[in-house]
Amino acid sequence: MIRSLWSASTGMAAQQLQLDVISNNLANVNTNGFKKGRVDFQDLIYQTLRPSGTPQAQGVQLPLGEQIGLGTRAVAVQKLFNTGEFKHTGNPLDMAIEGQGFFQILTPSGEIAYTRDGSFKTDSQGRLVTSDGYLLQPEITLPPESGDIVVGVDGTVSVVFPGQIEAQQLGQIQLVRFPNPAGLANLGHNLFQRTGSSGEPITGIPGQDGLGAIASGILEMSNVQVVEEMVNMIVAQRAYEINSKAVQSADEMLNIANNLRR
Repeated sequence: MIRSLWSASTGMAAQQLQLDVISNNLANVNTNGFKKGRVDFQDLIYQTLRPSGTPQAQGVQLPLGEQIGLGTRAVAVQKLFNTGEFKHTGNPLDMAIEGQGFFQILTPSGEIAYTRDGSFKTDSQGRLVTSDGYLLQPEITLPPESGDIVVGVDGTVSVVFPGQIEAQQLGQIQLVRFPNPAGLANLGHNLFQRTGSSGEPITGIPGQDGLGAIASGILEMSNVQVVEEMVNMIVAQRAYEINSKAVQSADEMLNIANNLRR
């Protein structure tokens, strides 16, 4: 009976974590470039009461054994990097990556972080920055007298100066991909950080070597599907409820045993 209490309690804890991840997904349904999380579970160790193949008599073995599981646990919260919906903004500094890849961002600590959020702005010096003011790498600066801005699918940034016809190239955006993007660590602020499991970054020109092309005037939205998350929330709630019923039933049976009278 004590076994059932602990096994059911692990199920309740697992579904609480599942609800935490679902809540974070729904909270970021309108976050640019957000990638939803998914909890992966696995069963715990088993207590073997009688192993399979135990000899029962001369030449006779039991075909089945007795094993009792001890619950479940979460082993990973995986980021799913499928592409989100695209939204047309018309702003040339809004950029979406059509395929694999991340923009490179210089953090205040001097380290490089990575993002799918392409909603860039300009700072007081004309440099392309994120909404938090972090610099895009390689650094690109727009002259104050520049006119129309053109961002090519290969990441080239050009401007047309007043009185001129041809655009002048100012620089080129480079993207990065990873052998295992799910291994990246979340930093918040729509940023990811390289880890040992993500592999080394592979830098290249957009549209080449497996990297996606850049679409200017478009933003990638969150890949969270609200209906899917709502269904997952209902499943988690019912699973939590049924595990709590198992705890209650085990407690009632223990109470009956405790109140036995001769």
